[in-house]
Amino acid sequence: MINKVPNIKNNEAKTKKIDIEFASADRINFAHESEREFAKILDFYRIKWEYEPKTFPLEWDKDNIPAESFTPDFYLPDHNLYIELTTLNQKLVTKKNQKLKKLRKLYPDINIKLFYKKDFHSLIFKYIKK
Repeated sequence: MINKVPNIKNNEAKTKKIDIEFASADRINFAHESEREFAKILDFYRIKWEYEPKTFPLEWDKDNIPAESFTPDFYLPDHNLYIELTTLNQKLVTKKNQKLKKLRKLYPDINIKLFYKKDFHSLIFKYIKK
């Protein structure tokens, strides 16, 4: 692994929210249904969000090309907060936690929160009750 000054990649095409005040869950092709449900909750509460807007390199190969990277699911610009959802199996949760640890070390100024399955279900429950 070669350590390099991080070059964060913008993923503007994913969000497709140019000139829209609020993104809409109906306009995005999400990788997982839980992401769509989370976006609907954000829409309901009128919270501005972007879907996978940046990719953060975590490791580089010998040619200084990113060999490992991390793309958080959401960015909430009004809160300067990235959110990663994990509603999957424990093996993937462990892998995401490892990546988050690397991200926090390389990018200490990035504010990111990992939402576990229980956090997500709690939000869904509160949203349904409204």
